[in-house]
Formats: sequence, structure tokens, C-alpha cells
Amino acid sequence: MRNKNNKFLPFLYLLPTAILLIVFLVVPILYTFYLSFFDWNLIAPTKEFVGMRNYLEVFTDPVNQKVILNTLIYIVFLVVLNFVFPYFISLIVKFFISKMQGVYKVLFFIPSLFSLVVGAMVFTWILNPVSGPVAYILKNFGIAMPNWSNSGILAITVICFITNWKVFGYNFILLLTGLGSIPKNIIDAAKVDGIPKWRLIWNVILPMNRGIGIYVLILTIVQGLQYVFTPINVITTGGPYYGSSNMIYQTYLNAFVLYKTGTSSALAIVTFVIFLILLFIEIRFVERKAKNYA
Repeated sequence: MRNKNNKFLPFLYLLPTAILLIVFLVVPILYTFYLSFFDWNLIAPTKEFVGMRNYLEVFTDPVNQKVILNTLIYIVFLVVLNFVFPYFISLIVKFFISKMQGVYKVLFFIPSLFSLVVGAMVFTWILNPVSGPVAYILKNFGIAMPNWSNSGILAITVICFITNWKVFGYNFILLLTGLGSIPKNIIDAAKVDGIPKWRLIWNVILPMNRGIGIYVLILTIVQGLQYVFTPINVITTGGPYYGSSNMIYQTYLNAFVLYKTGTSSALAIVTFVIFLILLFIEIRFVERKAKNYA
């Protein structure tokens, strides 16, 4: 009897977590999927069934098309600023400086301790086109600083820099730690054979560090798109004319500002599917590689 009870004991321990996941994750996702087939404004007592119209609107409506394009631009900027650049710096620190690595970790990680709201306010002050420090310096050279908040691409650039302030240090530490896990005997053997450092990095280090690299890349895209919500909400609210909005912010805007619940739900489900694809890629390349090493 005691053995039978022991079999169910682990499930009993997992039950509270399972209940929380079902209530706060599974049920909301299923209800969002249900709402994506209706036209509803969050207030009306009845919902109008519209089938796949909301999903078609996600890809055919000019505003949503602009938002999807903005999201792709965000992803490119986020990958360059929060993945390529910290990867490059981590390679320099690891293989060309190799001293005081702990100091670099602390220095790069400190900005991530501050709130994104604080970062948004600081960047807004620094880049104020009228009275900000950058505008003052440019004015001395006879250059007028553009009103970046009224330009979609400039607003996206500034928002990505704010996000970079938050994410850079964390990604840098992950990538530097991954580089440190590469067996030292391989690097020493390459040095003995006289292989140039750039070939060692390109042909040996990067392929061996592919697992952590893909993990950080996916993390950069997923978390980056979530993090840009705060500076968008604080600085531009998606403007001008949806020029700085992205899929996640547009989901919020449709649901709680425009009360287009069906369109918002469809956009949320599309975003969720994209994140599932990224999760599958992570499992395919990262988890399987970890099992192979085990």
C-alpha cells in the first residue's frame, strides 16, 4: 500500500503548480483562441461569430501589415544590438583580452538592473530634440537634431537602443560563459598548430558554441519583443501612425484601447504560434545537442 501511495506522491507535489499553469496559462490561451473567431468589444453582452475573418484581417489590413513589417525591423535591430554585438564583444574579451573578465561582466550587467521605464525616461531626456544634451552638442556644430519621436524608423531605433541597455549585459554574460565552457585543450592544440585566432574562432569556437548561440538568439527575439512594449508605451504609444508599434503592442492596443477583441486575439494567437516555432527550434538545436553531450 505504501508503494502505491509513493507512486502518486510526485503527482501530488506537482498538483499546485499544474493548477496554476492551467488557470493562468492554458485557460487564457484557449479562451483567446476562442475569442479570435468572434467580433466583440469587451462590453457587449453578445459576440458575433466571424470565422476566420480576424485572421485574414491580421495579414490583409494595412495597419496590421505595417505592424508586422515593424516587428521584422525590430527583430533585425534586436538581433544586431543584443546578439551580434555582445557576441563580438564576448569573443574579444575571451580570446584577445582574457583579463578582468569578472569586471567586464559587472560593468555590462549594471544597466540591466534599472527599470525600462527609467531607461525610457533617461533616453527621452538625452535625445530631447530641443533641450537634450545631444541636441545641444549638435547645435554647436550647426546641426539640427530631428524630432525622432515623429519618425517611425528613428523611433524604432531609439526604442531598440533602450532595450539594448536592458538586455545587452545578460546576453553578454551568457555568451561569455558559453565560450568559457569550450574545452581548453582544443584551443591549446590549435595554438600549437599555429592556427590564426580568426580561423580558430570561425572554424572551431563558433560551431562548438552553436547551442548557446542559438539559445541566446531566440531569447533575444522573444524577450526583446516583450521588452520593447514598455518604451513604446512610455514614449510613442505606437505612433506616429503605428510607425513604432509591433505585434505585441498592437495586441494590447486592439484589446484595451480600440476594443477590437477579436482582432487582438487573432494577432495574439499568430504571435503565440511564432513563439512556439522559436521554441521548437530551440529544442531541436539546443536541447538535442545537450543530450548528445550527456
